[in-house]
Amino acid sequence: MNTTIAHITFRGMLGRRRALLLFLLPGILLLLAVALKATGNDTQDSGAAILWTFGLAVLLPLLSLIAGTGVIGPEIDDGQIMYVLTKPISRSSVILTKYLCAVALVAVFAVLPVWLAGAIVLGPSSDLPLSFAVGAFLGGLAYCAVFTALAVATRQAVTVGLIYALVWESLVGNFAPGTQTLSIQQWALSIVDRLSSSSLINATVGLPLSVVLLVLVTAAALALATTRLRTLTLTSAD
Repeated sequence: MNTTIAHITFRGMLGRRRALLLFLLPGILLLLAVALKATGNDTQDSGAAILWTFGLAVLLPLLSLIAGTGVIGPEIDDGQIMYVLTKPISRSSVILTKYLCAVALVAVFAVLPVWLAGAIVLGPSSDLPLSFAVGAFLGGLAYCAVFTALAVATRQAVTVGLIYALVWESLVGNFAPGTQTLSIQQWALSIVDRLSSSSLINATVGLPLSVVLLVLVTAAALALATTRLRTLTLTSAD
């Protein structure tokens, strides 16, 4: 990991307007949690529902999309990435640094709020908050890798990412259950299902397959991003 690139990346991410979404989305989740607690609707059902339908299905993929594309996409669009690529830094180091920055942002702005929201609604006795936080973190690893690769591969990364997260995972997945095998959200949910003792969580993809797919997709996406970044250098040089 290159600390200089990481510093520039964090400064750029937190200084852009899109950074407002990093605070807005988790803020909505926490407000919902506080509202449920204040109105006496802090049941297992409501807690699981808010962590699943908003935390895992909306907050996590959207924050991962913002972070994964934001750490490198704007630099490619405006040509600033070439200043980095002309330095004696390996392309794999650039991608790994950008990826870890995205993961750190997701951990702070998605995983932590998911745990905190669950703790507010369900209290310390429930294992759901930690289960969802672990699932969100592991799912975020794959999401960030995929969206970082998309940002290197295409300038329509945000559009493609939204189609995957909101159309494929949420819409198509509900009407065609077989497609859930190709859903990062479902892979993360299988981890939540295993860690939690709650009968309210029922994953449609088995844990062994989910773990294998999470690892394979993350590794393949990072490899693709590195390869595409090398190609980007050659194309620009021509």
